[in-house]
Amino acid sequence: MSINTYLEALTYIYGHINFERRMMPKYNEDLLDLGRMQTLLARLGSPHRQFPSLLIAGTKGKGSTAAISESILRAAGYRTGLYISPHLHSFRERIRISDEMVSEEHIARLVNRLRPHFEAIPGLTVFEMVTTLAFVTFAEAEVDVAVLEVGLGGRLDATNVIDPAVAVITSISYDHVQLLGDTLTLIAHEKAGIIRPGAMVVSAPQVPEAMTIIEEVCDERGANLMVVGDAQTWRWQPGRVTLKGQAFYVGGRAYWLPLLGAHQITNAVTAMAAVTGLSQRARLTVPQSAVLAGLRVVQWPGRMEILSRDPYVIIDSAMNGDSAENLSRTLKTYLPGREIILIIGATADHEYTALMKNLLPLSNRVLMTRSRHPRAATPEMLAATAQSLGYKVTTRPTAESALDEALAVAQPRDVICVTGSLFCVADAREAWLRRNNLPLPPIDPVIGDMKKGWG
Repeated sequence: MSINTYLEALTYIYGHINFERRMMPKYNEDLLDLGRMQTLLARLGSPHRQFPSLLIAGTKGKGSTAAISESILRAAGYRTGLYISPHLHSFRERIRISDEMVSEEHIARLVNRLRPHFEAIPGLTVFEMVTTLAFVTFAEAEVDVAVLEVGLGGRLDATNVIDPAVAVITSISYDHVQLLGDTLTLIAHEKAGIIRPGAMVVSAPQVPEAMTIIEEVCDERGANLMVVGDAQTWRWQPGRVTLKGQAFYVGGRAYWLPLLGAHQITNAVTAMAAVTGLSQRARLTVPQSAVLAGLRVVQWPGRMEILSRDPYVIIDSAMNGDSAENLSRTLKTYLPGREIILIIGATADHEYTALMKNLLPLSNRVLMTRSRHPRAATPEMLAATAQSLGYKVTTRPTAESALDEALAVAQPRDVICVTGSLFCVADAREAWLRRNNLPLPPIDPVIGDMKKGWG
């Protein structure tokens, strides 16, 4: 039977092995065999070899770095492909051409066409299928360059069949420890798996344990490593900050970034360095005017996004200790001295204990909730963890009900901050837009017993 609609395409895709919906039992070559991807792509004429690319791994900041890199390249006049995961509201956000989501019709047609090839590869996972959809889309759209975000780890990730012009590694911290390892050495080894012999590698600043592994892998493979912040060319100084963005300086030149938080400057400079390396390796021309323009207009919803003021309603997808520390610092910098009401909804397999250690001291009123994602931790699980840390919290069954309660008690100068996972942020964002009769973004339909169409 042919696939004719977007809903049918999503139903077909999500009917395969889906490690984004349920926890992965292990992370090794037995489960994540890149041979499946190589065989599938060979059947399709190797679409992943038809465009130059940036491949971005890391624990935090890889999505922001990808968005910033794509914005700069698009400002330079190039036809870009952007592949990210997971998505905020719609599967189509994952695959974009020049920042436009692919259409529902495109997904339906492409899945229908590739279905025989998918079914010829036993054990194919959802992420492998989606990555293939992105590669084929970019090749057929004849993009000038693609920016690709690694899904999980790096070494065994489906994106790692690509031969990137530049491999980028953003900040490495503890996350998915049950899969990638419980030390930064083990986690960094998986992230460094995207480094090719003779490659150009751009790394954000790292803790020494992670940097040692990156340096060792680069030495072993004869890769050229550039560490942002160490090299004189890519040192930066922060400038003035406002609730509309922040200035920073590189080489004496001023730049403006609408994304909030000092960590976003690190991501921006990492993206600038990566694009410079890409222009050298792929012979692209990226003038300084494009860098300035790309930074100035970049958008990345759900990351320290201010939905309203009076009171402030802020959503941020912090999901582990490192990102929670960044969020805490950002709130103190931009909104000092204000009462904060926290709404936390975490995913069960993320490091939410470390997240709470950084965030709970900020607030005397905390509501634990859950997103509609199948991997979400229950509010009761989160409340028990908070209690073990010495904090009293309340629970609410949904992000929408938690947001309603917070708004009912908040004073005009207060800050309501929703965080813990991208999925909780998405639920709160949709609830806020509906509450205020504002236009909704494209939102996927409910599929079967899935509470949300996240793959």
